[in-house]
Amino acid sequence: MTKPFVTFGAAHLIAIALATVMPLALGAAVRRRGSSRIRDAIRLALATELIATWVLWYGLIFARGWLSPQTILPMDLCDWAVIAAIVTLLRPNQATYELTYFWSLSGTMQALLTPELFYGFPDLRFIVFFGFHGGAIAAAVYLTVGLRYRPVGVSIPRVLGWSIVYLATALAVNGLFHTNFGYLSAKPARASLLDLMAPWPFYIGEMAALGVVLVIVLYLPFFVFDRWRGNSAST
Repeated sequence: MTKPFVTFGAAHLIAIALATVMPLALGAAVRRRGSSRIRDAIRLALATELIATWVLWYGLIFARGWLSPQTILPMDLCDWAVIAAIVTLLRPNQATYELTYFWSLSGTMQALLTPELFYGFPDLRFIVFFGFHGGAIAAAVYLTVGLRYRPVGVSIPRVLGWSIVYLATALAVNGLFHTNFGYLSAKPARASLLDLMAPWPFYIGEMAALGVVLVIVLYLPFFVFDRWRGNSAST
């Protein structure tokens, strides 16, 4: 019998810890003493986990007959965060790291904390959900702490620009296929932060404003550190 998902139940809390505490600890360890071989092994292991989760998800879709535009199109912001994370883990670079960092620690983190999920562990849907979302967050944390990547001043307009691209694309796809990517067509069925916002479509503007605030908040520690050290990181 499939167990129902329990928000902040034992399985949920373990998944949150694996996505945050574990990569933070690994990143701190390799930053202090780790060789480049160990750093790269962890990086590739994270990429493998994300790719394997995606393969598992599409296997489930085909095996269980869940084929629909909503299930097969990678058009949630979290999907784009996972793609950016995989690219960065396989070929480390600043451009896709920025997207991984901001998208994973804002939108994907919200999904991790208040998931629209009805099935608990060990249901494969639970494993896929947290494999995706937790894996993207773990990648952002590890790349930042372990590999010393970080956002800079111009990261803000760059990530906001790509976020606008995502918003426009998701709205177009939702219009064509009657989907609900990015929750731009309706709020989640389970409790979430969107419940505190205005009715559709007005909450879309509120989500966009919140996204800008979260990007600034996520950059703020680095801004303060740079000012404290007398640096001016902008590129």
